[in-house]
Amino acid sequence: MVKDSPRNCRVGVDIGGTFTDIALDIDGVLHSTKVLTDYTAPEQAILKGVVAVAGLAGIALSKIDLLIHGTTLATNALIERRGAKTAFVTTEGFRDVLEMRTENRFEQYDLDITLPPALIPRADRFVVRERMNAAGKVLLPLDEASVAAVVEAIAAGGYESVAIGFIHAYANGAHEVAVRAAILECLPHVSVSISSEVSPQMREFERFNTVSANAYVKPAIKSYLDRLVVSLKEIGVSCPVFMIHSGGGIVSVESAAEFPVRLVESGPAGGAIFAADIARRHGLDTVLSFDMGGTTAKICLIENQVPKTAKTFEVARTYRFRKGSGMPISIPVVEMVEIGAGGGSIASVDGMRQIRVGPHSAASEPGPACYQRGGRNPTVTDADLILGKLDPDNFAGGVIPLSVEASRQAMADDIGAVIGLDPEVAAFGTCEMVDENMANAGRVHTVENGKNIADFTMITFGGAGPLHAARLCEKMGISTFLVPPGAGVGSAIGFLRAPFGYESVRSAVFNLSAFDFAAANVLVSAMQAEALGFVEGGLDRETPVIERTLFMRYAGQGWDIPVPLDVEQFDAVSAVKIAGLFEREYERFFGRAIEGLAVEIVSWSVKASSPLPPVARVSIVDEGAVVAPPRTRRLFDAAHGVFRDAGIHERDSLMPGDVVKGPAVIVERETSTMLTAAFRAVVQNDGCLLVTRT
Repeated sequence: MVKDSPRNCRVGVDIGGTFTDIALDIDGVLHSTKVLTDYTAPEQAILKGVVAVAGLAGIALSKIDLLIHGTTLATNALIERRGAKTAFVTTEGFRDVLEMRTENRFEQYDLDITLPPALIPRADRFVVRERMNAAGKVLLPLDEASVAAVVEAIAAGGYESVAIGFIHAYANGAHEVAVRAAILECLPHVSVSISSEVSPQMREFERFNTVSANAYVKPAIKSYLDRLVVSLKEIGVSCPVFMIHSGGGIVSVESAAEFPVRLVESGPAGGAIFAADIARRHGLDTVLSFDMGGTTAKICLIENQVPKTAKTFEVARTYRFRKGSGMPISIPVVEMVEIGAGGGSIASVDGMRQIRVGPHSAASEPGPACYQRGGRNPTVTDADLILGKLDPDNFAGGVIPLSVEASRQAMADDIGAVIGLDPEVAAFGTCEMVDENMANAGRVHTVENGKNIADFTMITFGGAGPLHAARLCEKMGISTFLVPPGAGVGSAIGFLRAPFGYESVRSAVFNLSAFDFAAANVLVSAMQAEALGFVEGGLDRETPVIERTLFMRYAGQGWDIPVPLDVEQFDAVSAVKIAGLFEREYERFFGRAIEGLAVEIVSWSVKASSPLPPVARVSIVDEGAVVAPPRTRRLFDAAHGVFRDAGIHERDSLMPGDVVKGPAVIVERETSTMLTAAFRAVVQNDGCLLVTRT
């Protein structure tokens, strides 16, 4: 029966590398589904999923009030180099910055190291005569003749998009604005991005890369978003459409189309928000978010119920996921480590006869061998199926029947035939390798942040996350993990929990010994107006939350640290207070402050967001009886290297207080939670599975 008048109906949509996840929240009740991602027309998977989830909820499509969308399309376009034909225009003498990078060797002892190719080839990079200094003063006026020559070359080259990045444009973007106007006057159909708007931050390599990436994906993302909005209206969904950005906030479709580089980590950001919301409800201050989908696994630290953030990150690392081997992007982002380890990650044997998993993925087309859609390579999903973690007749609610024989054949052909292993042992090796890769990533990420991973509680989600969480916790020494309701579509649910928000980040150097508080007030006021301008459509009558952060260092240092700021207006004595805040943070990071050195602010951040609604705190439920499994199946015990009879439980049939002892598999429509013999799960009042080591 169709419900005609829901009070509040919102949809979250996450396009992943394998599945498109749909979550619908209607009057506080959640409905969800998964559909295979359509690579040729991604919006078609959204339409199919929205229709399906509305049918599950029993509502008309016209009753949907809001749709919030995150996508990996921008990321995939950068990784696969499937963007627009793009030109890059820069200051004379700086044409090769994109290729020279920072001269950092991301692998110290590799004599044959190969730097990743620049996103825009040298032949497509042009220069004009102009120059600003670091304070934004004009050293060399813009040469009109060189501008005219560049415009003529762009017209002759048939470019779809243009990126403009001048030296020190973060301090004064007037020359970039003038060149954009000259290009659009002659070529109004060309898309143009300028670095002083996309990423007004110092360090030219990162800034040039960011504006190039924005221009590279802008035509395709704008076309996709236009098609999506029109297609939704055609099926009867006429509500506003918003996008989640990499920093974890929500912006309009129009803003996302103008700055699509901000969408690069939008899906994973939704997952971190989902985990942070669960952490708030359970009063957890030290959380490791673990999101494993069909293509990648993402690990994020959540401290004091807030995801850790940064103002730069890397896309498409080319050298064993080594830091420095990717494409740096200078935008606010939820900081996480991401590796090519998902259900669709392909297993192979390397030259040393060792099993390797990823980063290549079977994705949704053709998919793992067990999908019977043309895939021939063994994947993590095939290994999970062989080891008994998945039910071949009840995968994705029975929508996708799985073939055990196809998995065994793929594992035998690509792994067993090469190194002489039967399919079960090859599957065991595949799962152990992918679990060890993820465990190593988690250990490194926490150590880099000065933390002990054993002190964390894991919150796991994604289609494959709960399947691998117990074994991962065994490897990392974590004793407790939570599996929330709707874990299989966690990122899409996270979109529904995200605030409307936007973060403005700019570089402007202020030395505290001669602090110009009037200029600082003007700068922060302009940044606050910019941030509010992006989110005003989602605030309604709410008073926005304003967060200010300074990025500071001792004069002469190469890098800076974030310093939260609680000052709204600067005055003559603000420098002393800011110096004290910096020294406190510096001591927290490095153990002690340094006396006698000048302190400077190098970058500024102002974030405006809608306030988070209060949440009801969940108390730990008293344990009840151990639930007898209605059925069993053989499940491989990785810790002991043998198959055991494991109980199979339907999650919907479990009640608060029920206890499930491992080995067991708790099944739901979008994912399954696998418990090894070392763990037991207790169902909580909010439906979470609280899993602890016995």
